[in-house]
Amino acid sequence: MSMSAAPDVIAPLSDDEVRRLRDDFPILQTEVNGHPLVYLDSGATSQRPLAVLDAEREFATRSNSAVHRGAHTLAAEATELFEDARAALARFVGVDDDEIVWTSNATEAINLVAYSLSNAAAGRGGAAAAPLRLGPGDELVTTEMEHHANLIPWQELAARTGATLRVVPLDDHGALRLDVAAEMITERTRLVAFTHVSNVLGVINPVDQLVALARRAGAMTLLDACQSAPHLPLDLRALDVDFAVLSGHKMLGPSGIGALYGRRALLEIMPPFLTGGSMITTVTTTEAEYLPPPQRFEAGTQRVSQAVALAAAVDYLSSVGMARIAAHEAAFGARLVDGLSAIEGVRVLGADIALPRVGLASFDVAGIHSHDVGQYLDDLGIAVRVGHHCAQPLHRRLGVTSSTRASTYLYTTDAEVDAVIDGVAGAIEFFRRGA
Repeated sequence: MSMSAAPDVIAPLSDDEVRRLRDDFPILQTEVNGHPLVYLDSGATSQRPLAVLDAEREFATRSNSAVHRGAHTLAAEATELFEDARAALARFVGVDDDEIVWTSNATEAINLVAYSLSNAAAGRGGAAAAPLRLGPGDELVTTEMEHHANLIPWQELAARTGATLRVVPLDDHGALRLDVAAEMITERTRLVAFTHVSNVLGVINPVDQLVALARRAGAMTLLDACQSAPHLPLDLRALDVDFAVLSGHKMLGPSGIGALYGRRALLEIMPPFLTGGSMITTVTTTEAEYLPPPQRFEAGTQRVSQAVALAAAVDYLSSVGMARIAAHEAAFGARLVDGLSAIEGVRVLGADIALPRVGLASFDVAGIHSHDVGQYLDDLGIAVRVGHHCAQPLHRRLGVTSSTRASTYLYTTDAEVDAVIDGVAGAIEFFRRGA
């Protein structure tokens, strides 16, 4: 009887590799309040390597022009770079070029889908869009752990169409109640929208199980990949989702650029969200005909230099290796949870959830407001996030109003993880001594 070979073990980045990577990030060489910067807020926005900064500057100084509009040399160069960037991102997430729509951010991408469905419900898109139309009796499903950007657009869509929004609850630890989801997702469900990685808990949700529930019901799926695309190998085709959104500034890219992935068959029947120039074929004073996707959803002047820079970012990530980045951060996620949980009075949100996680941990310190913890750490040069992280329902379910969040990335070192753990212990001692 033959035995299959053991799976390869992916090694996390070594200390030497991380130190070399850090040389690519000028901002990491700075000081804050007299201390070397310890940047642990990559979950909010990541820092940019020189390759990304240089790509945007080179475009601006050598190829800057409007895309898809001019016949001159610069316009042709800009258009080629813009479309090459689309192809680079498509390869990065495992889909076809024409399934990537450029947006300003992930929030716009989610709203694009929501408003397109709303326009279909209003009769736009003709007979082709009929499968997308919502109304009373139809249901949208999201979860209690979502970022507000993946909750409020569905609240508004339900209000505009008469559909009902249902929310999958969390258990006492913060994990999704998949048993309730199985009952909630029915033949009335038209769309299931959920996050791949919680921006508060850091846990990686079971996409396969949620997609299977949606497929069984004949519902579409939308994946919020903002916290997974920067940190995990991502193959959207293999995940079998219908839509996915991501944000450039969380994955080493610039702000002002995001993307929507849409399954081609759906994009082809969706009516547009924003309208105007660049997304049309024929216009009269009374009506217009629209281009096929993705250009149908890219009205107006595009974010060309940002797209070029995002392509440089995904090339940089690919050169490091997404599997190795994921292993690097999984180790840090475990260290953050274990180290912070060991401090008396610290509660790490979601610490007991039995799911893999990225390098992110949010925590509550008994008797000390998260803003005070964050200010103490900032005095030491340690940058963390404080507040509700645009996830009030999740915090409310777990019985806190806010938390402090430390989030790592490929440029984070062992010493920086130790620094935030020691810093939290110091903050507790400082405030309790002051009390």
